Amino acid sequence: MVQLTEVFKSYDNDTKALRGVNLKIDDGEFVFLVGPSGSGKTTVIKLITGEIAPTDGTVMVNGYNVGTMKMSKMPYLRRTIGVIFQDFRLIEDKSVFENVAFAMRVTGASNAEIRRRVPYVLELVGLDNRTKRRPSELSGGEQQRVAMARALVNNPSLIIADEPTGNLDPARSLEIMMLLEKINELGTTVLVVTHEKELVNRFSKRVVAIDAGRIISDGMDGYYTYETK
Repeated sequence: MVQLTEVFKSYDNDTKALRGVNLKIDDGEFVFLVGPSGSGKTTVIKLITGEIAPTDGTVMVNGYNVGTMKMSKMPYLRRTIGVIFQDFRLIEDKSVFENVAFAMRVTGASNAEIRRRVPYVLELVGLDNRTKRRPSELSGGEQQRVAMARALVNNPSLIIADEPTGNLDPARSLEIMMLLEKINELGTTVLVVTHEKELVNRFSKRVVAIDAGRIISDGMDGYYTYETK
């Protein structure tokens, strides 16, 4: 579960990024976070992943208090979270299998665990016939699927997708969103940050809109009612 309670965040340049945000995401939910550039979306993500701490208020993520936890405990929090980025961030000289396996190796997984888990997640994202390909040999949609497999391979309870379809055409974007929906149906909590209004409107999910550091709407009708400026 993710819970932000009266969260404020100011940066050194006196920028007030968040102004009293209250947000709760229950286990198993699928939530869209929307809003214009500079609205506070990125700050929310950085707080959830423990990259930054709140200036005031409480951030609880999967049982960890981000504001008070020791840095030595941060890896334990981050193992419960998988992050999917817009720019994929794949290792160009490694195969699809090696890119996904790398995420397990850094957590100390054994070779036996890697041989068991990586094929499973690659099949889940539809890349079981691409294991030996390198990123340069894949389409943009396939590269994003590798990034999704990498985020899933350590079996996190929460997936954060930060503009996951920003570099893809509409057909590939829809495929990625449907895959995220499938992952959610398997029990993983999913938080998607996006500007794509049409895509959000195709899915009947909870939509949280943020602007100027405040939550301005939070609805379950699955409709992106907030207009970006």
